Amino acid sequence: MTPGLATAQEESVVAVPSGMPVTFYDALWDDSAAVERFRFLAPEIGGFAPRGFDEVSADMQHLCDSFALSRLGEVEVIPSLIVISLMAEPVAYGESRPEIRQYFEAYSPRNGACVWEAF
Repeated sequence: MTPGLATAQEESVVAVPSGMPVTFYDALWDDSAAVERFRFLAPEIGGFAPRGFDEVSADMQHLCDSFALSRLGEVEVIPSLIVISLMAEPVAYGESRPEIRQYFEAYSPRNGACVWEAF
């Protein structure tokens, strides 16, 4: 965890282009790779009629641009990569839970914007 970033879930819903409810869950720092991970709860990507990745990919870009980048001023080291993840239910970091849908995207912070990176 990067010093200065939230360590507990913030209860406010984060607005995204799709309009689905998304809540910030946590932020995790990976020293070995200079990666900051921002994890969000998005219940509508699970359940009986889950939203597909194509439906929420713009939300992930938006979360990086509007949420993650604004919090980088709170960190001691600027990451080389930002990973945005959406999870239908809380999942402990690193735990394999194939029954719970999760989506991941990686971005490089460049010139005040998030640039999508294939990973």
